[in-house]
Parts: sequence; C-alpha cells; structure tokens
Amino acid sequence: MSPKQIVFKKLCRDKSVGVYMGRRDFVDHVDFVDPVDGVVLVDPTQLKDKKAYVTLSCTFRYGPEDADVIGLKFWREIYQRTHQVYPPLLDREKSTHTKTQEKLLHKLGVNAYPFFFELPDNLPCSVALQPALTDVDKHCAVEFEVKAFSAKNQDEKPQKRSTVKMMIRKVQHAPDQSGPAPSLQTAYDFVMSEKPLLVEASLDKQLYYHGENIDVHLSITNDSSRTVKGVTVLVEQVANVVLFYNDSYTEPVAMEQFSDTVASGDKLDKVYTILPLLANNRDKKGIALDGKLKYEDTNLASTSIVKEGVLKEVLGILVCYRLVVKLKTSGLVASSEVRAELPFQLMHPKPETVGMMGRRSVMS
Repeated sequence: MSPKQIVFKKLCRDKSVGVYMGRRDFVDHVDFVDPVDGVVLVDPTQLKDKKAYVTLSCTFRYGPEDADVIGLKFWREIYQRTHQVYPPLLDREKSTHTKTQEKLLHKLGVNAYPFFFELPDNLPCSVALQPALTDVDKHCAVEFEVKAFSAKNQDEKPQKRSTVKMMIRKVQHAPDQSGPAPSLQTAYDFVMSEKPLLVEASLDKQLYYHGENIDVHLSITNDSSRTVKGVTVLVEQVANVVLFYNDSYTEPVAMEQFSDTVASGDKLDKVYTILPLLANNRDKKGIALDGKLKYEDTNLASTSIVKEGVLKEVLGILVCYRLVVKLKTSGLVASSEVRAELPFQLMHPKPETVGMMGRRSVMS
C-alpha cells in the first residue's frame, strides 16, 4: 500500500482563506529553481465583497519581527510577488496545474484555487544565525513565506484574522560535479633555526555531506630545531552577513586535539578524522543554520554557492567552511603556533526522487 501524501495546511482565524501545499522545501538546481505551487481554499460567505490574494516573499531579518525603532526597520524585503486567486483571473479548468494541485483541487472542491510562482535564480537560500539561548525572538535570517489574505484590493492592509502565513524554504543540494580535492604544501621558518618545518595536508575531496566524517591527511617533516608538541584539527564556519553591515562570524563547529609529538629531525604521517555536527553546537551564538521550519530540526548551514553574475550583496548571508590544522611548536627561546587551512564545501546530497502521493496530513 502506498503511503498518503503529506499536505501542509493552515487557515486564517476567520476561516476566509487557507493555504494548502504538498511540500515546503523548494530546491535551487543552480540552472533553475523549483516553482512554488499550492492551493488557496476560500469561503465565499466569509469573503463577502472582498477578494483573495496570495503573496510569496523573501525577507532578510536582522532583529525582532515587525519591530521599528526610531524609523529603522529590522527587515528588508528582497523579493515579493502577489497574485489574485479569487475571483479567479483565469478559468480554473483551462489552467495548467501541477500534480499536487490537481489532487488538492479534486479533494477540496470548487472553492479551491491554485497559485504558482516562479522564483528567480538570483535569490539566496534559507539560512539563519543561531541566537543565544537568552535572545528570545531575536534572529538574523533569510526567510521565505507564502501569505494568503482577503482584502478589498491588493494594496489594502489586511486584517490579521483574515491573513494566514506559511514558512517555506529555498534549499540547495550538492552540485553534480565538485572541484579538486584541497591540498597544501608549505614550509615554516623559525628564528634561530637553519631549516624549516615542512607541512603537507590534504582532504580526500572538496565536497562533503552533512553527517559525513572528514579525513585530513597530514605529513610533517621537522627539519627545524623546534619540537611539535600537539596537533589540533578543527572545522571553522565563516558566515558573512553581506546585506547590511558586512559582519563576519567565524566559529569552530568541530575540534579534536591530539598529543602527537614530532621532535627535531623526525617525521609524522597520519590521518585525522573530524565530524562537524549541529548537535555539538546548539549553545553557540552566531552559528549559521539552514533555514528552520516550525516543529522541524535543522543542521549547520550548507556552503553558499554564488552564481555567475549575481551580486553577493543581495544574498543576505554567505557561508563557507575550512578545515584548520594547528601545530604547537616549542623551542629554546619561545613557543609558537603553526596554522594551515583547507577550504571545502559542506552540503546535502541530492535526494532520490520520491513519489508525490504519500503521507499523513500535518499542520504547519
């Protein structure tokens, strides 16, 4: 028996309009973006002389929702489109519908009307900075929202009881092809040491999936007069808030320390393993996360992919990762730290195609 389809639904308080959608994640495939589709259910007796509209918006928020302090808004609208769904401007029977819409229209009846938005490919993906545990209702995020409302015209401010909002996400999966595996080879010179410390480090590949172990191959040739007394391997997440202040947050999201020693004249060849997970970083403020929907968990933010010709400034929050190797060295005179960096990508794999029919109905 095939499972039932998941249907996400939400009604406004006066029951005049409701939103029904078959999914809330829409994928950016680099060369195109999944269209946003669904159905609005209206109650003509509640609408009376009003019309029904649906809006899709992408907003960058950097403070409390709907806050306005001395004229400064804590949000900026990156994208917005509004369509009238009732009275319909097109004949419902002559319109082209997605499979999800066809099933919903058949189930909900004559008072259901479809909506369809094509997202431009230059919009950012859903991402948010994790607030501190004490920062209630404070957040910095790029968010997507579908809003249905009833009003006499599109420009009229709708009443809250006649408005329903449903959060959705724009997500990006790993590309089909990635770049070469990161590697480096460098020499570090020290005062009062005739020869350098040679370090080679490499990863197995450039692209890793969330929840996948990362192996770093480290080779140390210590021709210097110093001694390496400890190796630290960490993954740093760098989140750049580029839309307003161009703030940058660099946070370690995984760290492992090892007591390996490399004396002067010795060598070390070893593979170290590390695993970056949100589960180990839930109390850290400023960690970038993939956009979160209500009642659902999320993960560390995926690496941002900046498409050719798209201005970085409109992407809100840009995220990248690097693996860092730190070597603690000590000598007769002083101690110091050697640092090597390997940039890599952290993303979700492309999911297998899942049938549209399916699962239980859930409330948003």
